[in-house]
Amino acid sequence: MITTTDPGAPMAPVGEEFRDDLRAPGWANAHARRVLSADELAPLTRLSAVRSVLAIGQTAALIALGMGVSVQGWAALSADASGMALGGRLLGAVVLLAGLVLIGVAQHGMFILSHDAAHYRLFAQRSLNDALGRLIGMASGVSMCTYRVTHRLHHNNLYGPEDPDTAIHGGYPRGVGYLWRKLAGDLAGLNAWKTYAYFFGAPALNEDTQRAIRPLDDTSPQLRADARQDRMLVVAFHVAAPVVAFAFGGATGVLAWFGLWLLPMVTVLQPILRLRAICEHGAVTDLGSPLTAARSNRTWGSAGNWLARFFLFPHHVNYHLEHHLYPAVPHYRLPALHRALQAKGALDGAEVRDVADTLKLIFAPRRPRG
Repeated sequence: MITTTDPGAPMAPVGEEFRDDLRAPGWANAHARRVLSADELAPLTRLSAVRSVLAIGQTAALIALGMGVSVQGWAALSADASGMALGGRLLGAVVLLAGLVLIGVAQHGMFILSHDAAHYRLFAQRSLNDALGRLIGMASGVSMCTYRVTHRLHHNNLYGPEDPDTAIHGGYPRGVGYLWRKLAGDLAGLNAWKTYAYFFGAPALNEDTQRAIRPLDDTSPQLRADARQDRMLVVAFHVAAPVVAFAFGGATGVLAWFGLWLLPMVTVLQPILRLRAICEHGAVTDLGSPLTAARSNRTWGSAGNWLARFFLFPHHVNYHLEHHLYPAVPHYRLPALHRALQAKGALDGAEVRDVADTLKLIFAPRRPRG
């Protein structure tokens, strides 16, 4: 998929292109897309293999840390009861839970990296970009090639009837209790099947339009074939994983695979995915432009913003409206893009908020239906 904001890029085949969003009343959006010259935009779209490798390494290190912490917590819980006080066992439980949270946070970081690969923004070499993007997505149950197709429709139809993501973030605020119940269900693992149905090309039904979007019906034959193959590989990976774990570690290996990977993937990861998506698009009032239909959340300036950066917005994914304006910009150059647009006044009146303000909006009482 090629975006028209990618300087010098060839035209993409039909069914693979990102379209500029110039719909009325999006005049401010049109201005924001044109405010940067080709010379200013070119360095912001330049890919850096070193930066991508560092991002992958950072996420892998967090996974290793989370697993190490979890193992230490489990060891404390498994110790002989006669040899450890109740306080020590409680501390072990807390350490175990903290480790599982770290793993879930790192799995979310993997998703963000596979998102960059879906945009061809991880590596300049297409085969390397897709191989690593598919592998990263595969490990956390995501078919990157299928997501590439689904995500294109989200960009091209933001808050329109063909947007496959509206079922997730549309209609907010829906009431404080509604969102808490959704997040609790996510954490309990009750909604994971919906998440992976989405990543396999079957987004949830849009309650407002009563339409079930099927992204694979609107793409090129090549992307459809890639998505089909990728889904088969993801299933094969997760069927083979416990078998390999058993071969190397017996029942203990299978328990480790389940506890240290699958469990956080279907529990901890799920509310993070939902809450981040709603923070990006939920409770907006002007759907005419990505400047106001998408939101950038500040991850600096306060302790709450910094915490949100760790738990919700890894790899600069908080710069979401900038990403919608210029999807050709890789994640590590989004802060520079934000500063460039801000300096030219293109973000005046845009949805740029502290995380605490965003949370107040999405956890507000239900908006009256007009």
